[in-house]
Amino acid sequence: MKSRRPYLVRAVYEWIVDNQCTPYILVHANTPGVDVPLQFVQEGRIVLNVSQSAVRDFMMDNEVICFSARFAGQPRTVHIPIRTVLAIYAKENGQGMFFDSVDEE
Repeated sequence: MKSRRPYLVRAVYEWIVDNQCTPYILVHANTPGVDVPLQFVQEGRIVLNVSQSAVRDFMMDNEVICFSARFAGQPRTVHIPIRTVLAIYAKENGQGMFFDSVDEE
């Protein structure tokens, strides 16, 4: 059976945006396939603002989240396998969904 993580992440993302909140994702950054600015990784994890006002060319499907954003003023493309998303939550109140670990491939 397919992982339910991508479906849950997309649903929670839409719910957060529909409630005029800011969606943040927590990513396990030390997993192969994750391409994020390493200078912002702390303890193997990175928190990213994925709101429409913070990113460009946002794409999320069953396998990956991709977007362009600025980090310390520098443009950067980010690539995150959906299986490495540890949480998606609203910045304003912390409500969202948290996962126990990274999904196996």
